Amino acid sequence: MHTHSLDAWTHEHVFLGEDHHRNEKRVWLVVALTAAMMGVEIAGGTIFGSLALIADGWHMSTHAAALAISALAYLYARRHLHDRRFSFGTGKLGDLASFASAVILAMIALAIGWESIHRLLHPVDIAYGEAIGIAMVGLAVNLLSAWILRDDHGHDHAHRHHGHQHDHESHHAHGAGRDLKGNDLNLRAAYIHVLADAATSVLAIVGLLAAWFFGWRFIDPLVGLAGTAVILSWAYGLIRAAGGALLDTVPDDRLAETIRRRLEVEGDRVADQHLWRVGPSHYAAVITIVSDHPGRPGHYKARLAGLSGLSHVTVEVEGCAHSH
Repeated sequence: MHTHSLDAWTHEHVFLGEDHHRNEKRVWLVVALTAAMMGVEIAGGTIFGSLALIADGWHMSTHAAALAISALAYLYARRHLHDRRFSFGTGKLGDLASFASAVILAMIALAIGWESIHRLLHPVDIAYGEAIGIAMVGLAVNLLSAWILRDDHGHDHAHRHHGHQHDHESHHAHGAGRDLKGNDLNLRAAYIHVLADAATSVLAIVGLLAAWFFGWRFIDPLVGLAGTAVILSWAYGLIRAAGGALLDTVPDDRLAETIRRRLEVEGDRVADQHLWRVGPSHYAAVITIVSDHPGRPGHYKARLAGLSGLSHVTVEVEGCAHSH
């Protein structure tokens, strides 16, 4: 019996985003920044007896925890890159972290909403100068964090792969997946957390200024409710995108249709097709083809050449006899 090398047929299952290492460093930097701000606020509030400062510090701690989840997901995915226990690699760990972060974000929004309703029904005295100062410092930290995590949002990285032939059909097929489906959802979750905190700070400043100068104490909790609605909508969008990836929903209907159209030629028919996301800008497909004149699987895989992002393709071919 001859022993043949399998190198030509085996391959790695590495489906991380192309900027994985860079994004990991950026998120860790934001975690450190947020944790430092949290520590300063809690320590300062304790020393100076400011409940507002302590409360904002603990509020920041929830965002720091969510950001730490994102950072640890990057770290774990990288360190277990070649772990055979993960059948399709560790590319979807970021989606899992994104889902967890989105749930935490929704809980934060609901907590802000509950506190706003309580303040609306039971107004309290506010140290406006101190509260506005805290909100402005928090806003500065969040804007810096957002700048660190900037770009890479809403861009389809699939189009950066220069080694593929990008015909009009493949470009069109990926257009549908641009918003959330091709992106690094883990980075997006971290970005939305700091953006949500920044939005909360802006709304708080507006509400506090209106209450301070015009005596409209009801504005502050109303602005809090508005912030709750905005953040909940962001969290919902992130939960849908990450949840869809975790449940292996079809990431791009037009890509699925393009695959079927390319394969169903010369009398060949697609009997079964599964398309799902295995990592940022990486998709896998398992396809069963029925043909009167079946070819080798490689023949059908060649028809899919040029569809960037299609990183793992398995083809099963079944023959069927002509009916006479």
